[in-house]
Amino acid sequence: MWSRRQGRLRPTVCAVEELRRRRREQEAALRKARREQQLVSKRLLREDAPEEAGEGCVAAILGEAEVQQFLRQAQRGTEEKEREGALVSLRRGLQHPETQQTFIQLEGSMRTLVGLLTSNQALLQLEAARCLHELSHSEQSTIAEACLPATSYLLTYLSGHSSDFIELCLYTLGNLIVESEAVRRQLLPQGIVPALAACIQSPHVAVLEALGYALSQLLQAKEAPEKIIPPASASSSILASTLPQHMLQMLQPGPKLNPGVAVEFAWCLHYIICSQVSNPLLIGHGALSTLGLLLLDLAGAVQRTEDAGLELLACPVLRCLSNLLTEAAVETVGGQMQLRDERVVAALFILLQFFFQKQPSLLPEGLWLLNNLTANSPSFCTSLLSLDLIKSLLQLLPVSNVVSVMVLTVLCNVAEKGPAYCQRLWPGPLLPALLHTLAFSDTEVVGQSLELLHLLFLYQPEAVQVFLQQSGLQALERHQEEAQLQDRVYALQQTALQW
Repeated sequence: MWSRRQGRLRPTVCAVEELRRRRREQEAALRKARREQQLVSKRLLREDAPEEAGEGCVAAILGEAEVQQFLRQAQRGTEEKEREGALVSLRRGLQHPETQQTFIQLEGSMRTLVGLLTSNQALLQLEAARCLHELSHSEQSTIAEACLPATSYLLTYLSGHSSDFIELCLYTLGNLIVESEAVRRQLLPQGIVPALAACIQSPHVAVLEALGYALSQLLQAKEAPEKIIPPASASSSILASTLPQHMLQMLQPGPKLNPGVAVEFAWCLHYIICSQVSNPLLIGHGALSTLGLLLLDLAGAVQRTEDAGLELLACPVLRCLSNLLTEAAVETVGGQMQLRDERVVAALFILLQFFFQKQPSLLPEGLWLLNNLTANSPSFCTSLLSLDLIKSLLQLLPVSNVVSVMVLTVLCNVAEKGPAYCQRLWPGPLLPALLHTLAFSDTEVVGQSLELLHLLFLYQPEAVQVFLQQSGLQALERHQEEAQLQDRVYALQQTALQW
């Protein structure tokens, strides 16, 4: 596998290509896993008065007779207060799954509720919508489908004047959309995308946050890449609307940036990017530039505040950037140039340090972005070295096996760029760190350590001698019987002995 020429060890072309092929396969698998991780959830708005929410006022499960009684009172009561009170009692009962099942099995119950939703009395409309909202929070698709007759009206009311009512309708639709394909099939031709696009003009932060939630639920539908996102689907298309441009505006750093709204729209953008339908369009709209500036803004924010909520926005921003950087179109539209800045690397390390201290579970997200930045860009590898960040990177190795693999992958990206880069990696704390990771029991960590040693031996032959002096062969012997590592261990042993 290895040949010796002019006192330097050089691999055959086949060996180099094999190394690269293995690493690209690993990256592709990780990228696929990241794309498929979604955030399906449901939101519940409850604004019970303190006297209703107290321990002495726990909502009771309602039987069929009680559900019928409350519906009858709400529909035919002589006073508006009595009718509203009946709906409040029904709503509180619908907090229980048992009451929800009773309600949808009762003939005519949904028809009555829809009638109250479309009445000309605002308080009754609001309470009927709240009843539907309780139903929408169910995890059972049968209950979501039972709400089908109401969805068209909820859609219509998005163009109303009450921001509170619009917010409630948006959260209810968001809950129903994610649960039932039948609901989506009904709402798409009725114009849910244009209706949502109109809501984005709202001056109310609560409405915008609810809109982001409803949209993110719609974008997670299994049919979204074919029927909801592509421009070809005309009126039901996200990309044919003004939504992408408005989303990016909501993510512009500055005094107008609202964290809650930004979080929702960052996840929306993440799901659009993961669909891989038309990422060049987003890049053309300036997505890389906007997200890069937001990354810088987040790094500044974590230095100024202890606010633990910042990671809620950091996670989708990191994922969006990571996935966009895998697009071939990045280079052709000059997108990579928008991020070719040492400040991006410095900001990313500020966030990594923040995650290390406050939210270790997000370290792989930041490292995945660093991997994609350094994979094909010598300039970002240079930034990593010139900012003297290798030691900071190595400090993350003990966090977990997943983090170790990502750290070693980034170091492989740097080493792969050639002798000048390996010379700056070596000497330093890298060898002790590699000897430590070779002692891990995790095959993936050890395998990635071996990949890095291969590259160092290739471009920095002096590393072989230091490796031997530090009992490197003994470190390799621990893994020579492991099937997944045998070939790489043997190759390194032969190289070391040859030296």
